[in-house]
Amino acid sequence: MNEMALHSDLFVFADGAKSERDHAGVAAVREFIRTIDGFRSVTLIERDCNLGLSRSVIEGVTRLCDEYGRAIAVEDDVITSPDFLPFMNDALERYENEPNAFSICAFTPPIVASGSYKYDAFWSYRFACWGWGTWRDRWERADWLVRDYPEFAADRRKQMRFNRGGEDLSWFLSLHMEGRIDSWDTIWAYTHHKHDAMALLPVISKAYNIGFDGSGTHCRRASFKQHSLTTVGDAKYRLPEAGDAHPHFVSEIQRFHRPSLAARIARLVRRIAPRKKRFHVVAVPKN
Repeated sequence: MNEMALHSDLFVFADGAKSERDHAGVAAVREFIRTIDGFRSVTLIERDCNLGLSRSVIEGVTRLCDEYGRAIAVEDDVITSPDFLPFMNDALERYENEPNAFSICAFTPPIVASGSYKYDAFWSYRFACWGWGTWRDRWERADWLVRDYPEFAADRRKQMRFNRGGEDLSWFLSLHMEGRIDSWDTIWAYTHHKHDAMALLPVISKAYNIGFDGSGTHCRRASFKQHSLTTVGDAKYRLPEAGDAHPHFVSEIQRFHRPSLAARIARLVRRIAPRKKRFHVVAVPKN
């Protein structure tokens, strides 16, 4: 059980069935949701149609931010540590008035802090979507249509700056704009870059993704080993002052997200291939 769950209101956004064959599974999941307890309240929001992952996340977080001023989001294939909620709430309180803090994240890749690092979290150019939180005034700054993408796509310096969080970020953004993937988290990461903002990640991960069984929308197979979750929490967290990203963690995040040689070759081939329409605007609801 997560600490602070009894003091938290849980909202479950249950998307509609994608096809006729999915109705029974969706109904079964909703019946299970109605049995959930251990929270101060549980509210089930049932979608009549299938919105898809990105639109469902965007509309759900927007609704909660509009009502409460902030939101903590967890997708259904993420397990959290017992101190997930204390860490998230502590950090959301601590950095609420820091304009360059756009997200508080629970997941950290399997990287190791330098021996001299004295805090329990670090600032990152890369947002991690497996358990995270934000505030309404930051969430409202996202342009889900990415109207400035033509300018970004023509500016190598902006792409390199975005890629401080990993070489794959600009690549994922191009795939989204071409309609090949539907990636709300890439747009949210781009929002961090556009406003020179950062995300806070814990040194020890407080989230674990179990969706690498082939059933997930984006996580098709296991591609790396995750750190095991701790079974006990800490009452107090040593949180860093708002500021620049630590060079050690910048380097480690970049190393972790560096594409393989085969992936780099595939991207190069695609880049030099005859270009037709390189992008189009993906219509999603505005905040």
